[in-house]
Amino acid sequence: MAARVLACASCHGAAGEGTSDVYFPRLAGKPAGYLYNQLVAFRDGRRKYPPMNYLLEFLPDAYLKQIAEHFASLRPPFPAPAIPTVSNDILARGEAIATHGDPQRGVPACAGCHAPTFGGMEPAIPGLLGLRASYISAQLGGWRYGTRTATAPDCMQIVAGLLTEDDVKAVAAWLSSRPAPSDPSFAKRGSLPMPLSCGSEPN
Repeated sequence: MAARVLACASCHGAAGEGTSDVYFPRLAGKPAGYLYNQLVAFRDGRRKYPPMNYLLEFLPDAYLKQIAEHFASLRPPFPAPAIPTVSNDILARGEAIATHGDPQRGVPACAGCHAPTFGGMEPAIPGLLGLRASYISAQLGGWRYGTRTATAPDCMQIVAGLLTEDDVKAVAAWLSSRPAPSDPSFAKRGSLPMPLSCGSEPN
């Protein structure tokens, strides 16, 4: 499989570790169910990025599962955390939303689904560490404006719609500044009391 996925390496790294391009994410070590759902979403047009849509257009489900399982099994080192370019107040705002949400506005905490360690949960909730601020911000924007969607109920579309531009900036800055997790494993399936129904769980 490593040879078959060389087409992914130029954007995502030879071991799925990511590259210097901020808009191409780390794939390694994310739950296989999450990676599979994203591959299907690109293939079926629910997630829009023409090079990925074209690359996956005719690939069958079974092959996409093999690709997902391959990258899920890899554990290359995490990149160094980003040096924040925003104020401490903005970082504090990002930390507050990520860890506690904003109950007055109905915004759930990122940790509620992605785990207190932000390492994700099996089978299909991704970890949030090792991603750059621009990527996180772009994905939240994608949900807000409908260029990234998931199987209904699309919980992230709901969450992203509750966030302001300043919220997105703060959350992205804080998450990208977090160090690599000491334990890169996912939370066990069903171990988190998710605040919203999510069409991606279980897959």
